[in-house]
Amino acid sequence: MIKLIRLITILLLVINASGAIAQKQEEVCYNPNLVKDTTKKSIKSMAFAIMGNDSMKIVYHSPGVRNRVIWGGLVPYDEVWVTGAHDATTIEFKEAIVIDGKTIQPGKYAVFTIPGKKTWTFILNSNWQQHLASEYEQAEDIIRLQVKPKKNNHTERLQYFIETTEAKKGQLSMAWEKKMIQVPFTLR
Repeated sequence: MIKLIRLITILLLVINASGAIAQKQEEVCYNPNLVKDTTKKSIKSMAFAIMGNDSMKIVYHSPGVRNRVIWGGLVPYDEVWVTGAHDATTIEFKEAIVIDGKTIQPGKYAVFTIPGKKTWTFILNSNWQQHLASEYEQAEDIIRLQVKPKKNNHTERLQYFIETTEAKKGQLSMAWEKKMIQVPFTLR
């Protein structure tokens, strides 16, 4: 009987340990550039903001530069990019927003870009359940906007920001390596 109790105890410890490991894998990082970078993997990350009565969040995987050539290398120019790693980066908001004069209904969308040497195309796509850009269909785009990348201080891990500029105005920003793009928006 004592052996059975020990066996059950060991099994329970193993089950608890595996549950703790599974929970650790689901952790989300809100600032991937502040954590001690000990992994070569892309870190699951999130940007979150509350504006007025609305909340907005961006969920993404944050790859690191790790001494690689990013623009025109790891991320080719003039090709659709998931603008993160692994699954499509998603943005979700509960109130309509306006980007470049176009009203975008509340919901969850995939974020893609097409990086170029001088200008980028910022894309919101209705199919947010995608892996990389392999399932991307231009016909599912909600908006496409030309943006000019800006020079930025070195950002080791790709990072998104939701910045408020006024009560109902803000901008979505993405920084990586030495570039940043910004997309202004207004709450409807």
